[in-house]
Amino acid sequence: MPDTAKTEPLVNGWDDTIAASMSEPEKLLYRSNLLGADKRITNYGGGNTSAKVSERDPVTGAAAEVLWVKGSGGDVGSIKMDGFATLYMDKLRALKDVYRGPEHEDEMVGYLPHCTFNLNPRAASIDTPLHAYVPKQHVDHMHPDAVIAIAAAKNSKELTQEIYGDEIGWLPWKRPGYELGLWLEKFCLENPDAKGVVLESHGLFSWADDAKECYELTVEIIQKAQDWFSAKTAGLAAFGGARHTSLDAAGRRAVAARLMPAIRGMVSGNQHMVGHFDDQDAVLDFVNSNQMEALAALGTSCPDHFLRTKIRPLVVAFDPAKANVDAVLDGLPAQVAAYREDYAAYYDRCKHDNSPAMRDPNAVVYLVPGVGMITFARDKATARISGEFYVNAINVMRGASAVDDYVGLPEQEAFDIEYWLLEEAKLQRMPKPKSLAGRVALVTGGAGGIGSATAEKYLSEGACVMLADIDDTSLAATADTLTGRYGPDVVRSVNMNVTDETAVARAYAEIAAEFGGVDILVSNAGIASSAPIEETSLALWSKNMDILSTGYFLVSRDAFKLMRAQNIGGSIVFVASKNGLAASPSASAYCAAKASEIHLARCLALEGAEAGIRVNVVNPDAVLRGSKIWEGEWLEARSASYGTDKAGLEEMYRNRSLLKRSVFPEDIAEAAYFFASDLSAKSTGNIINVDAGNKEAFTR
Repeated sequence: MPDTAKTEPLVNGWDDTIAASMSEPEKLLYRSNLLGADKRITNYGGGNTSAKVSERDPVTGAAAEVLWVKGSGGDVGSIKMDGFATLYMDKLRALKDVYRGPEHEDEMVGYLPHCTFNLNPRAASIDTPLHAYVPKQHVDHMHPDAVIAIAAAKNSKELTQEIYGDEIGWLPWKRPGYELGLWLEKFCLENPDAKGVVLESHGLFSWADDAKECYELTVEIIQKAQDWFSAKTAGLAAFGGARHTSLDAAGRRAVAARLMPAIRGMVSGNQHMVGHFDDQDAVLDFVNSNQMEALAALGTSCPDHFLRTKIRPLVVAFDPAKANVDAVLDGLPAQVAAYREDYAAYYDRCKHDNSPAMRDPNAVVYLVPGVGMITFARDKATARISGEFYVNAINVMRGASAVDDYVGLPEQEAFDIEYWLLEEAKLQRMPKPKSLAGRVALVTGGAGGIGSATAEKYLSEGACVMLADIDDTSLAATADTLTGRYGPDVVRSVNMNVTDETAVARAYAEIAAEFGGVDILVSNAGIASSAPIEETSLALWSKNMDILSTGYFLVSRDAFKLMRAQNIGGSIVFVASKNGLAASPSASAYCAAKASEIHLARCLALEGAEAGIRVNVVNPDAVLRGSKIWEGEWLEARSASYGTDKAGLEEMYRNRSLLKRSVFPEDIAEAAYFFASDLSAKSTGNIINVDAGNKEAFTR
């Protein structure tokens, strides 16, 4: 493998016992998942697999040869049976008669649906002809770093011959499509003993007439490349040796936490972007190296890498020896503007008469010497995956530059892939983003009933959420539940005592490093107390004020700092209480603190308006279900205050409301969503009472 620090052999995961009872399509799925499980074999979403299988035609009842091939947009590591397209082989072969030549090859994609077997709704990918025309039953197309390092070397053909002899062939660069499928067929017919082919600047094709044999062959070919690189590069310094020394882990994360909000603000003009930070060893080796800037300028090679990472990254002018973060922040606007200008010039140089309009000109990948790599995309998963693809590119550059000269994809070829009309059509088919797509929210009291319900509402609308709470056990359980529903990319958690300035600052640094910044603060952490005034101790009074007033101040103050650093506005939602407007007996400390919250929100609405930071209040009342403040002494005290027992308290609250309805955490979450979303874009300094109607709390 190009990364000589990670030369562990690939594992042959095939189990004959498991495969024995499988049909050929099931073996294809099994093989695909095994190959996709190791990112050294192929990157996420990269490559594809196929099998030619005899099936019963649902109309004629006769046997038909059917191509099972990974469908468009799928990932071999996670694909299920419904992820494969199925097509009649006789119809795919008949397409040769309607093919009008390379200048018309894109139109062949429109014929693929006419070849569909059994009304399968899964769309066939552009790579379908590459599998169909290889005259073998099973075909693997993988993007292993070790083989792409060969494919991206200046003397790629000669290196392929040196490593594999005549067993593996070589084909020059050709954009994936119908013509490349014919090239592969021609190669196979002219080289019947070959077991595969290296595609210049692209990847590996391998084939066999048995599913297990094909899988093991693919692993063997990749392992041979890894072993060859290990032998050739033993003792060599990667990328011409180190120019910079990394900061320690805490220092790297601290720098990322300062840079990411600034970058995020600059690149979120059309849509809010989400960030990802990566400081793994492979990244640090590259960003610290002598050759980093020269290699980065060459761009990536493999089309899959390029589509995810743009033509080249932006190298941030940070010097870890000087720790010049302030100077970097001052210079970032000029760096980002220069990248945009370069990208626009690239577009103008390469565009065709029918090219789609220029897309977002901002960089996706940001390389920071001594710190690591930052990536930004429309959602967290895409930002993370883009980073993974650039790590693949780093490994490719490591290998190719160690044994030869690394060669990036030619600029015009790169443009023709990025602005490929077929790729544009795929982008146009993408579903409309959810209402909070790209937004990042911090929810304090996130493990409680209102906090977790609000977090879930935001997640369901596409936001990323950082849950903050002081109860580690409940926090972990809530995070696990929401992660199970919405995936690990979009949920994070942090222990935060809202009365502790250091803890609050640490939480914001964490959300900046994890997601790139913050757009929404839901200040919801709370307690409740009940005691007649003469029995209210100074400690009890102070505890209410510390958490419900000072805590809201501290959390809001740091939210303002981060939102101003981003300069893209934001929304702060205070979860207060009807008790902030309507007095209650034996709760003076709680009511006074809640009133303080509400007035603080009004003050912050005045201060935040010029920066587009909106501040609003949701006033719940009597939300018993899932609320921690209704546990223990508070519940007993309120029951005593109203002359009822625990069982009767909720009924009493329901009956005292004007609407005679109970209020649940999900009701509060809906109001918090309204204030966080663009539905309330013209609202600040407002209060929504979610209390089923309480005339004493009517705002005046």
